[in-house]
Amino acid sequence: MSVQKSNYETSLAWCCNHLAAIALLKQHRPYLEMIPSLRRPHESFITIPLPIVRLRGGVKTAAEVTCLPCDVAILMCDPEWKIKTGAEIFVFIHRSHEDFSDLLGRWRQTQVWLDKDYEWLMPPRYKHILSEGINTIYPMFIVFPDTPERIKRGLVSADLPFVIQTPDSMFEENTVETSESSHG
Repeated sequence: MSVQKSNYETSLAWCCNHLAAIALLKQHRPYLEMIPSLRRPHESFITIPLPIVRLRGGVKTAAEVTCLPCDVAILMCDPEWKIKTGAEIFVFIHRSHEDFSDLLGRWRQTQVWLDKDYEWLMPPRYKHILSEGINTIYPMFIVFPDTPERIKRGLVSADLPFVIQTPDSMFEENTVETSESSHG
């Protein structure tokens, strides 16, 4: 059975929200512990859908702007100093008609791109965040109940963290978030 494109699109939209990103990271505790302050989540990390970076060339080559092959980047930030810390989590959502080698290949391509010096093209709201420093990159994969078992087995064999996301779990998180925002 093939993954529905609507599952991908819904998951992408869901991951862009701070509370949803926390819910995602709760499913892999080492990543949740990277968030500098859960009391101030809007200041402790930035979610960037379909992120863009400027790859810095050597002395003789110009910088190159590229869209990374991941779906969402989660950048940790120090809420006091307004600077990006070294941890970056890259979310890869299983796409319709994508097989294991395609999904894994997107992570590998991200590793290759980010092995160079780079800087983030930040969303306008976060232009004030300083993003200098050495970065450590981490992957997170989202698959669905109808994702082929070979992909799930491949992620397990490659020792890569993944979560199985159902449309119901996304709806429950959005319901909680809507309730919290209407009472806050």
